[in-house]
Amino acid sequence: MPTLPPLDVPLIAAPMAGGPSTPALVAAVAEAGAMGFLAGGYLTAEAFDEQLTDLRSRSDRPFGANLFLPAPPDPDPGHATARAAAVRDYGARLQQDAARHGVELGEPRIDDDAVDAKIAVLARHRPAVVSVTFALPSSERYAALRDTGACLVATVTSVAEARAAEVQGVDALWVQGREAGGHRGVHVDPGGDPEAGAEPLERLLPAIRTATDLPIVAAGGLHDGRGIARMLALGATAVGLGTAFLGAPEAGTSATHRAALRAGGRDTVVTRAFTGRPARALVNRFTREHSTAAPAAYPELHHLTRPLRAAASRAGDAEAVHLWAGTGYHAVTEEPAGEVVARLDRERRAADGNGPSPTGDGPRTSLGDQK
Repeated sequence: MPTLPPLDVPLIAAPMAGGPSTPALVAAVAEAGAMGFLAGGYLTAEAFDEQLTDLRSRSDRPFGANLFLPAPPDPDPGHATARAAAVRDYGARLQQDAARHGVELGEPRIDDDAVDAKIAVLARHRPAVVSVTFALPSSERYAALRDTGACLVATVTSVAEARAAEVQGVDALWVQGREAGGHRGVHVDPGGDPEAGAEPLERLLPAIRTATDLPIVAAGGLHDGRGIARMLALGATAVGLGTAFLGAPEAGTSATHRAALRAGGRDTVVTRAFTGRPARALVNRFTREHSTAAPAAYPELHHLTRPLRAAASRAGDAEAVHLWAGTGYHAVTEEPAGEVVARLDRERRAADGNGPSPTGDGPRTSLGDQK
């Protein structure tokens, strides 16, 4: 059964779709002894292929790649009609915001994010690890993912999701606590249920560790070595951090997003306002005005708001753009990614009482170690 390659540092840079996860970031994290993930979400298959080729030219170290999986279609035509009406109403609500930035709203649509074409790309590039988010793959897609030869990791936010992933036959679990920035990886659109994906990592990890023997990557709000050490002590084989790398020069984080992270002073909130799926972001005018009204309609709302968000980002308007961030965002620095990895590992080892960080000949970890 495929497993994660041995790592000098039990740390993984989480995939961040929409720009932050770049080949340069993934390569820098890998060269520092940890592992990074390219994010396939929202990319065309051609752009994904180009990023994978770019990454291969920067580093020969193992890396991961992430895919967004589409949810199964709703068989109830009445639900589909009501959902379309809710999206239209939400679009009407956003017309003033779009006019303020001189753009037309996007065309809301349901698509599969070209996932099958991207799986074919992965079969050619053969990354060490492939993770999936938002759903478990169909039997056909599961077989295609197996053909990539990668360690297959499922993002889960509950014990029930973890058990379902184990039954399907995945190799490891990405356990996402409520504190995580960006989209929650809940498998079923929760339709406004505030409890879906809302378990704190501190409770979720031990519960899933008890329910399954699969190796676990723990993620959600982690930002320092003490927290990393705590998750490893609770049974994680490695930890995943995304927000911690948003300020790195290698990340593709927009200038508007970087400035908001540096400024601080904002709370975070879980909102559907930008994409129709629950996601944690910094509070701004858009989340305050539209979160309550936003329907559970992903990816329609993502396509609807995308031109508005892009225009706001270009204009430096932090009040009308998605500012994804985990609860630990105050600890974000502008250090190069390799220095972030080294610092976090020093902190982690100090918390464990294990002395200085390894330089390549120290302890290594693999997702297969706890099988």
